[in-house]
This record gives sequence, structure tokens and C-alpha cells, in this order.
Amino acid sequence: MILRRLVLSVATSNSNLRRSKPLSVSATRLLSSSSPDRYTTTPSGDSKLARLSHKDWLAPNEVLKIFEYVKDPTFLIPAYEHYSKRKDYQPTEPLYSLLINKLAHAKMFDEIEHLVKTLTLEAKRCRFSEAFFYNLMKIYGNSAGRINRAIEILFSMPEFGCWPSVKSFNFILNLLVKAKLFDEIHNIFVRAPDLGVEIDACCLNILIKGLCESGNLKAALQLLDEFPQQKSKPNVMTFSPLIRAFCNKGEFDEAFKLLERMEKEEGIEPDAITFNILISGLRRRGRVEEGVEVLERMKVRGCQPNSGTYQEVLYGLLDKKRRLEAKEMMRRMVSWGMRPSFLSYKKMVLGLCETKSVEDVDWVLRQMVSHGFVPKTGMWWKVVGCVVGKNKDCLEVLDRIIDR
Repeated sequence: MILRRLVLSVATSNSNLRRSKPLSVSATRLLSSSSPDRYTTTPSGDSKLARLSHKDWLAPNEVLKIFEYVKDPTFLIPAYEHYSKRKDYQPTEPLYSLLINKLAHAKMFDEIEHLVKTLTLEAKRCRFSEAFFYNLMKIYGNSAGRINRAIEILFSMPEFGCWPSVKSFNFILNLLVKAKLFDEIHNIFVRAPDLGVEIDACCLNILIKGLCESGNLKAALQLLDEFPQQKSKPNVMTFSPLIRAFCNKGEFDEAFKLLERMEKEEGIEPDAITFNILISGLRRRGRVEEGVEVLERMKVRGCQPNSGTYQEVLYGLLDKKRRLEAKEMMRRMVSWGMRPSFLSYKKMVLGLCETKSVEDVDWVLRQMVSHGFVPKTGMWWKVVGCVVGKNKDCLEVLDRIIDR
């Protein structure tokens, strides 16, 4: 009865938390019972929580195993609160990590917040590594969508005697870029010295990407001059966002100037992604021929095109209705073990149907199905119309059927 009241008081004190569901009766019984035998039939292994009510001394590794077996996440916080009142209670990073990860998997983020608030109380008894805080920031930033909380965790790390590395710092910057919180990026960046973080190339690359996505290309270009001052060297990831930004604006002269600067001034070899950005940008502006030239330029420079490269060229040929060249490109891709996209197959089939190229349609459909794509009903009607199109009587009948 004492343990029952203890668990109920814990549940009452945490009533301000929004749980996914209230503490079940079975959870209370598991913690209040002194006899584990009566719970041997309890599913999910949660009967092991009854060991927390035993008087036997529990080592940290034994406690960890008990919580590992818990399947119902609503048991975790009450069980932890109960364990924290035992004489043999010993907080450890592995236990906190286990609880937080289980709660995160169940999307019980308010419960995680409750647990995190206890970290300050345990700071003198338990040391936490950067890996622990990094995982916590990932949960808050990626899973919970609580970016401000992730930032707070970063700047609270020194309070626990754990100074973040540039890896943790860059994670927060990248998180802000993905969320398009561009104004906040600068505020975090200027506070790097407070954390003892030394800016590296990856950090500058993230800033350049953020500036490009916010449309501030002038500031992004100016950041290129910051690399020598930070004793860092730019890389292909530095230039790719800049080239993409200029391509999106249709300023291909500037994009190719950056490509030349990469190669001649910085000694950086462009990779397939860089060339793909150029080919895609040219294709979207209808400059297909120049995209094909970039493809050939890649080969000459020893940069191996990938499936994305050929896919962009294929899209361009299909957009310009250069179907014979498109079919040849598709044939090459298939022979090289590459899989054209569903959209390219669809465009190819519909285009060939317009010219009544029945044999070519048959080949494309076979390849399409072999790659796991299923033609939609509208596409099948086009194919049927192509096949019978040369016979006017059949076509008239087909039209009447479709009209119905």
C-alpha cells in the first residue's frame, strides 16, 4: 500500500504533463506489488518493473536491463520516479539515454521535457557526454520540432561541464537552415566563441547554403573570402549551393564563372552533383543542347556521370520532343543498369503515342513494367488509341466507348 500511494503521488505531481494516455492500473500494480510471480503473464515484459519494489540492491546495469524490457512507455516516468527514491539509486547516462530514446520513439516529448529538467539536479552525480546532448538535440530538433529547445540544450552544455564541439554547433546551424530560420542563423553563429567553438569549413558551408536559400547571394559570395581567415579551405560543398542559386535565377554566366573558379583558383574537382545542378538548371530554362554539352564536358574531365545526370538530359530531350534521341538515351540507361523515372517513362509513352510509333511504345512499356512501374488508366487509353489509330473504324468505336 505504501508503494501504491508513492506511485499515485508521483502520478499526481506530474499531472501537468500531457501523456499520450493515463497511467494504467497494471503499471501501478507492478510497482506496488512485492511479488513478481503474479505478473509473469503480463505481456511485453513490463512485469520486470516489479523488481524495483524489491529490497535487493540493484546495480546500474541491472536497472538498465529492467528498463530495457519495458514495452509500454507510459510506465517509464512513474518507474523512474520510484527508482530515484531508492537508496541504491544511481543516475547514469546510459539510463537517461534509454529512457529518452524510448519516450522519443513513442513521441512522448512532454515526458522527455520532464526528464530533462532533472538533469540539472543530477549534474554533480552523473557526467553526460557530448553524444548524449547531441542525441537530445536531434530528438528536439528533428522529431519533436522544438528547435528553440534544441538551441537551449546546445548553450546549456557547459553547465554540465561538457563543451560542444563544432559537430554539435553545425547541427544546430543546419537545423535552422532546413527550417528556413535565416535570421536566427546569424544570432547563433556570432555566439560560437561563447561555446569555445572554432569555425570550420563545414560551418561556413552551412552559412553559405542558408544565405543562398534566403536569396542573399552577395553575402554568400563574400563568405568565400572568410575561408582563409578561418584557416579553412573551401570544397565542392561550398560551391554547389552557389551554383544552384545562380542557375535558379537563370544567371548561367555567373554559375560557370564559379565552376571555373573552383577548378582554376581553388583546385577543386567538381563532382557529378555539381554538373547535375548545371544540367538541371539549363534544362529548366529550355537550354537542352547546352546541358548535353555539359554532359560531354563531364566525361572529358574524368567525372563519371550518374543516373541523375542522364535523367536530367533525358528530361530535356523529352521536353523538346526529341523522341528518337530520348529513346536512345533511355536505352543506354537501361543497358547500364539505371532506372529511368516514372515521369520520363510517362512522357516517352505519351510522346510516342502521338506519332503512332507502336513498336517503340511496346518496348518502352516493357521496360517500364520491368522496373516496377504500373501505367495508369489514362496512359493505357492512349496506348490503345495508338495501336488502333491506323484503323479508323476501330478508332471510332473506341471513341464511343470512351465517351460512355
